[in-house]
Amino acid sequence: MTDLKVTRIFAVANQKGGVGKTTTTINLSAALANLGYRVLIVDLDPQGNATTGVGVDARQFDGSMYDVLLTDTPLVDVVEPTGFANLFVAPATLDLAAVEQELTAVISRELRLKRALASVDGDFDYVFIDCPPSLGLITINAFAAATDILVPVQCEFYALEGLTQLQRIVDLVRRNLNETLRISKVVLTMHDPRNTLTKDVSEEVARVFPNELCATVIPRTVRLAEAPSFGQPITSFDPSSKGAIAYVALAKEISNG
Repeated sequence: MTDLKVTRIFAVANQKGGVGKTTTTINLSAALANLGYRVLIVDLDPQGNATTGVGVDARQFDGSMYDVLLTDTPLVDVVEPTGFANLFVAPATLDLAAVEQELTAVISRELRLKRALASVDGDFDYVFIDCPPSLGLITINAFAAATDILVPVQCEFYALEGLTQLQRIVDLVRRNLNETLRISKVVLTMHDPRNTLTKDVSEEVARVFPNELCATVIPRTVRLAEAPSFGQPITSFDPSSKGAIAYVALAKEISNG
């Protein structure tokens, strides 16, 4: 369906927790898969919520991203089908929590993920890397491998707090590891148009990221919060819900862009 020549790799990142990072990874990936694109989720968060959120049970697979980063296990050997058409996941386990320390003595430790993803370049139209809520070695691996960074921003008082630090890390990675890296998409999440603060935050984010801010906003809904406990993206769990409609719109916005 797509004429993309190479895989587009999004690192979904924000060191602030609870901003809808994993929710966006799962549901944007699923929405793109529904549009006919082949999509891979790379779960780099030791909590593994992106893995379980697409219905993959941690007890049902042998290899994970820990093995890819630490033991040079080929990425293709750990990729799991999700049960949803065109959607695959490279799963995470709690073992990933030890990666930061174990990688410190490894040569070219910042480029482990880039090399792993190079082996599947062209096999997928999109890769979405769910980064942990920190700016450590795992996230730097994601930034070194990515073509784009997508930043979910919650519509709340401290929304922009920490984004300066994120931009500083991006600049550092661009100078040393990945010269084409950029924050290309910023998505407002947990959006409530009745809230005055939401309007203020939206205007401030638009001022800081005028070209990167997506037109689609993700609403605050109970259904979005419920879907992961059923191991389903919102597009399958409740396809007529506001959250599903928003992520489909975001998928179209990103793929058309």
